[in-house]
Amino acid sequence: QVQLVESGGGLVQAGGSLRLSCIPSGDIFSFDAMGWYRQAPGKQRELVATVTISGATNYGNSVKGRFAISKVNAKNTVYLQMNSLKPEDTALYYCNAKRGPSDYWGKGTLVTVSS
Repeated sequence: QVQLVESGGGLVQAGGSLRLSCIPSGDIFSFDAMGWYRQAPGKQRELVATVTISGATNYGNSVKGRFAISKVNAKNTVYLQMNSLKPEDTALYYCNAKRGPSDYWGKGTLVTVSS
């Protein structure tokens, strides 16, 4: 059973920055892609950013230019650097890992951006 452990969430003022971390229980190389999704109260879960095993990245439209995903193989960790945070970025952020047809999810870390 794959486990994904997220950390780094918290309360920040608008315009501030946070960095989220995700560490999988398996080798990061064993996953085809890893990424972050978020879900705000009353809304559907949406894509934030993903990175493939080859390093290709993809971002949701609402975070392009402000967020950056990175994969540090030596630390077996995926990061999400979030800059210029807005109140509408407030959500539960989930780490995701894909291996073949399987999807794995963390329990989420809460990000709250105050105005």
